Amino acid sequence: MMVSNSSISSSASSSSTTSSSSPESSCLIGSLFREEGHIYSVAAAGNMLYTGSESNTVRVWKNLQDFSGFKSASGMVKAIVVLNQKIFTGHQDGKIRVWTLLDDHKPAPFNRVGYLPKTKHLLLKSLSPRSYVRVARNRNVPWIKHYDTVSCMSVDAYHGLLYSGSWDKTLKIWRISDSKCLESVAAHDDAVNSVIAAPGGMVFTGSADGTVKAWRREFSGRRTEHFLVDVLLEQEHAVTALAAAGGGRAVYAGSSDGLVRFWEVGKRLVVCGGVLRGHKLAVLCLAAAGNLVMSGSADKSICVWRRGGGGVHECVAVLTGHAGPVKCLAAEEEKLTEEEEGRRRWIVYSGSLDKSVKIWRVSD
Repeated sequence: MMVSNSSISSSASSSSTTSSSSPESSCLIGSLFREEGHIYSVAAAGNMLYTGSESNTVRVWKNLQDFSGFKSASGMVKAIVVLNQKIFTGHQDGKIRVWTLLDDHKPAPFNRVGYLPKTKHLLLKSLSPRSYVRVARNRNVPWIKHYDTVSCMSVDAYHGLLYSGSWDKTLKIWRISDSKCLESVAAHDDAVNSVIAAPGGMVFTGSADGTVKAWRREFSGRRTEHFLVDVLLEQEHAVTALAAAGGGRAVYAGSSDGLVRFWEVGKRLVVCGGVLRGHKLAVLCLAAAGNLVMSGSADKSICVWRRGGGGVHECVAVLTGHAGPVKCLAAEEEKLTEEEEGRRRWIVYSGSLDKSVKIWRVSD
């Protein structure tokens, strides 16, 4: 099925694990389960997989085997990102915790090394009345602190920056080297549900207020400034997920209306590309890998889209098998043998409110 970039449709299959134009291109290869509640976040890094649940626990899987875990008294783990040996987790209490991998051969190889913001930075800001912002009728907090759930994070590895979005409607920018909060942006009129730091100095945010916003980053010495470039989308339905593909040349947004919209990103212009129609209920998560874009939904399915030239997309598979809404997705490229050279395959991890993580092999 291939159509123009104005509208793309597919029908989900509820009776089989995969429904695909090429039956061998996608398959379920495993499932992970622990009685720790709904899975809200997932991150993959090499042979390590990190899953966050409502039990406050980050479970660590190595080569798809239960390897380790770490826990904090901070509410459910809503977001996880990994950069080298550091793991950042966003929590319901508004804190970002930083963990490090000490030795992947030890039984307890992870150690918590700090918080964002650091206690000393928070104390310094607390001394200045100018550092406070009003967050409620009778409540002021330092601007470097999230005061509601940290719902999403994204890393700009090249510049050493971490972006965090929150239900407090703000976007915060952190310098990873010293854990300093460089900037806080009053980004939206409702909860920030997703943030993507794309190559080329662009940052995109999606919110429960129904908007997708494009921001441009500029450096001023060691500090950053983010300027609103455009409001790409304004609608009644909440924007629930974002993903960037093609080195930031395309941005995708999933919404509570079940649609995935996308934009072509140029040097000076962001142009609406079209709409992907493949779900019956809300899109809850997105992931991009190579020429593929995956969308997970409250309808319990995952649509796999192949991006072609001119913004044309083809639905190559509908992955079914979860017994609950698909809440989070991550993808890693699979290492192939010499005989398979020239092909590309991806391992896709899907976390669900059915308390399981499923592992899929998807061909590009």
